[in-house]
Amino acid sequence: LFIIFIFNRRTGEPPLINGWIPYLGKALIFRKDAFKFLLDQQRKLGDIFTVHIAGRYITFIMDPFQYVYVIRNSKQLEFHEFADKMASKTFDYPALSKGKFPDLKENLHRIYQYLQGKPLDIISDHMMKNLQDIFEWKCSQATDWETEKMYKFCCSVMFEASFVTLYGRVPAADGHKVISEIRDKFIKFDASFPYLAANIPIELLGATKKVRKELIHHFLLQNMTKWLGGSKVVQARQDIFEKYELLGDYDKAAHHFAFLWASVGNTIPATFWAMYYLLRHPEALAAVRDEIDHLLQSTGQKRGPTYNIHLTREQLDNLVYLESALNESLRMCSSSMNIRISQEDFLLKLEGNQEVSLRKGDWIALYPQILHMDPEVYEDPKEYKFDRYIENGKKKTTFYKAGRKLKYFLMPFGSGISMCPGRFLAMNEMKMFLFLLLANFDVELVENKAVRLDNSRMGLGILLPDTDIAFRYKLRS
Repeated sequence: LFIIFIFNRRTGEPPLINGWIPYLGKALIFRKDAFKFLLDQQRKLGDIFTVHIAGRYITFIMDPFQYVYVIRNSKQLEFHEFADKMASKTFDYPALSKGKFPDLKENLHRIYQYLQGKPLDIISDHMMKNLQDIFEWKCSQATDWETEKMYKFCCSVMFEASFVTLYGRVPAADGHKVISEIRDKFIKFDASFPYLAANIPIELLGATKKVRKELIHHFLLQNMTKWLGGSKVVQARQDIFEKYELLGDYDKAAHHFAFLWASVGNTIPATFWAMYYLLRHPEALAAVRDEIDHLLQSTGQKRGPTYNIHLTREQLDNLVYLESALNESLRMCSSSMNIRISQEDFLLKLEGNQEVSLRKGDWIALYPQILHMDPEVYEDPKEYKFDRYIENGKKKTTFYKAGRKLKYFLMPFGSGISMCPGRFLAMNEMKMFLFLLLANFDVELVENKAVRLDNSRMGLGILLPDTDIAFRYKLRS
C-alpha cells in the first residue's frame, strides 16, 4: 500500500507527491503504469505537480497549452547535459560535457544537416535502394505464401537496410549473416536498455556488458574501413572524432554504436506498429494500397521485385493516407517523456498569469502520451483511425482542446531542443518500408490475437509489443 504525502512547500512550488519508501518515492508505481498514475494525480491536484521518483523531484506540466512555455525556455531549462550523461553511461563513452572535448557536442550537432534538405534526399534514395534489395531477396525466398513473425520481420528488414545505408555494405560473401549477427547482439542489448536508462548498473544485467563490448568492437576503425559505401553523415562523424586525440578508439566506436541505436531503436518498433494496425484494419490497408498503386500508375512505374521504384520527397509527402496511418500508429504507441533540467532557481511563467517556482536541479517533464490519448483532442483515442490526420483529402494539422487550437498535438519525436534530429529520415524510412511491402506483396495476419503495448519502456520512446504475431506474405499477381 502506498501512502501519498503532500508536504507544504516554498511559495509558488507545486504540490509534492512522495512515497513512503526512502529514495524510491513513487518509482515503482510510476514504472508499473505511468499513464494511469499521472492521470490520477492530475484529477486530484490539477495540471502541475511534483513527483518524487528514485531520488529525483520531477515536476509534470500536464496542460498542453503550457508546453510552449517549457519548450521555449531552453536557457534555464536544459536538456543536452541530461541526455549526454544518460547516453555516455548507456553506451560507454566519456561524457562530452566534461571539458576534455571542446566543441565536440556542437560539432556533432552540426552534422545533422546531413539528415535534412538535399542531403536527406540522397540518404533516403540510398535507403530506398537498400530496402528494395532486401525485399527482392525476400521475394526470391517466397515462391508461395511465406509465414514469419511480424516483429522479427520488421526488425530484420529495417535493421539491415538502416545499417547498410548508414555504415555501408559488409563485402564478405555472407554479408547478410554478418549483419544478422550484429542485429542479434543488438536485440539482446536493447532488451536491457530501459534498465540502463533507469541508471541500474550494467554489472547487474547479466551478459549485457559483454554484449555491449562486442557490439562496440564492430565499430572500431579497422572494422568500419572494410565496409563499402557508407553515408556522409557517418563519414563526417568519423572525421570529427579523428580531431580529438583524447578520444580513444574504443570511445569513437562507442559513439558509432550509440548512433546506430538512435537510428533503429525506435524506428523498428514504430514500423511494426504501423504494419500491425494496417493488417488489423482491412479498410485502412485497402486505402493505403490504392494510394500506392495510383502513384505508381501515375508516374509510369511498375511494381514487382525486379523493378526499381524511385520516389521523390514530394511524392512521399503527398501520400496522405500512408502518412496519416503512420501518424495514427505513432500516436498510439509512442510514450516519450520530454525532460528538462532547471539550471538555476527561477520562476517559470505560464499562461494565465500562472507561475511555478523551480529549484536548481529540478526536473521538468512533459508527457505527450497524455495528450495523444486525450478524448477532448482525439475522439475515441483508444481506437485506431487510419484517416484521423486527413481532412477533405488533405493533411489535417488543426486539433482542438476546450475549443482552442493546439500548437502541439502529435509529439512522438520529442519537442524543441530535444526533438529527434533524425525524425525526417525515420518517417521516410517507415513510409518506404510500407510502400514496398504493400506494392509488392499480399499480406495478411495468420493469428487472430490482439498485440498490446509493453509498458516497460514508458517514457523512453516507442513502446514495444508484448508479444510477436505471425503473418504471411506472397508476391502480388
